[in-house]
Amino acid sequence: MAGYRADDEYDYLFKLVLIGDSGSKSTIGIEFATKSLNIDNKVIKAQIWDTAGQERR
Repeated sequence: MAGYRADDEYDYLFKLVLIGDSGSKSTIGIEFATKSLNIDNKVIKAQIWDTAGQERR
């Protein structure tokens, strides 16, 4: 089928980790989402990780 790409096929992958104050939001554990965009015939995939703010320092 022309124009078909499997979900795991992409040209660029960006991983975004959102880290905030542990007392400012009610995230439990980790929330995760993906978003794919087609820009100039390139597939750009973003993985967004929203953490609970309990990362080690």
